[in-house]
Amino acid sequence: MVLSRGWSLFLVGVGVWTWVIWPRFAVAIWNDTRAWSAGVVGQGDPTGFLWVHALLIAASLAIGTTTGVLGVRGLLATRRAARTR
Repeated sequence: MVLSRGWSLFLVGVGVWTWVIWPRFAVAIWNDTRAWSAGVVGQGDPTGFLWVHALLIAASLAIGTTTGVLGVRGLLATRRAARTR
């Protein structure tokens, strides 16, 4: 299957967007007092709040990376198809 150039660019954009948004969210979660058992950032044990959000962030980054890679592969396939015509 060959993706159109537009869809490939969209997928690359989703991958980039994911890497712009989720790391910032990770910093916000890390700095949230609910993430730490002592109620102070970085002190005490990590709480379920931190672990659940860490899992969500990791999964989102993995999905975003995969989406971006598929978009890049689609762009490369489109370029190869244009050269063979």
